[in-house]
Amino acid sequence: MSNTHTILGIPFYTGSLEEIIETVVHDGGLLVAPSGPGLATLPDAPAYQQSVEHADVALTDSGLLVLLWNLTHRPRIPKISGYLFFRTLIQHTALREQGATFWIMPSEEEMHINLAWLNNEQGIPVTEDDCYVAPHYPAQGELHDETLVQLIEQRRPRFVFNNIGGGIQERLGYGLRQQLTYRPAIICTGAAIAFFTGQQANIPGWADKLHLGWLARIAADPRRYLPRYLAAVKLVPLFFRFGSQSPRTRT
Repeated sequence: MSNTHTILGIPFYTGSLEEIIETVVHDGGLLVAPSGPGLATLPDAPAYQQSVEHADVALTDSGLLVLLWNLTHRPRIPKISGYLFFRTLIQHTALREQGATFWIMPSEEEMHINLAWLNNEQGIPVTEDDCYVAPHYPAQGELHDETLVQLIEQRRPRFVFNNIGGGIQERLGYGLRQQLTYRPAIICTGAAIAFFTGQQANIPGWADKLHLGWLARIAADPRRYLPRYLAAVKLVPLFFRFGSQSPRTRT
């Protein structure tokens, strides 16, 4: 794909939001939005590293990564967050076709909340049959869910939205792309939908634009998010050590 910059071995997309939306809608493929905390684990997470390095599209979701690059390199690269991508894609008319979408949900409770928002607020026709409540997946290693693969194959949606946590969704999405016999758009934007349904604190547009989405999350739930974003500080030495090269994973 054109308009990419390789950072830590990952070819990040650095073109326009509008262009990548249309590319994903028409061509499908695996889209990931690696977070700063996720990227900081690269040396210790070979399956996660594989999934983000070999995704069809990797968004520049990490404000810290974008800041580090723009301070040390030219040309500058834009930040395209998973939040912004999801907010834009959800408006696309292709999602409003019957059976066009399939949703991997983190829990029964969140499934019902998300279904109400999708149907009532967005006009996207989705039922429980278009959803799959994810089981408890292992924290490390490759992910293959045969039950999920069979459900998607039966329904053959154009879009598969992966709404589970970072570090897991990428590995699951990569496994799906490897196993499915057709090429849907597999959207790994995790909890992005939760910002719109009220399950997480909403990120104001200005905060996302200024790379301050992390601060909004910490302010809303410091106990949960402060340790996570403190862990992202490990990304700084990783960036300066490896630059565009892929960090070596520990075996």
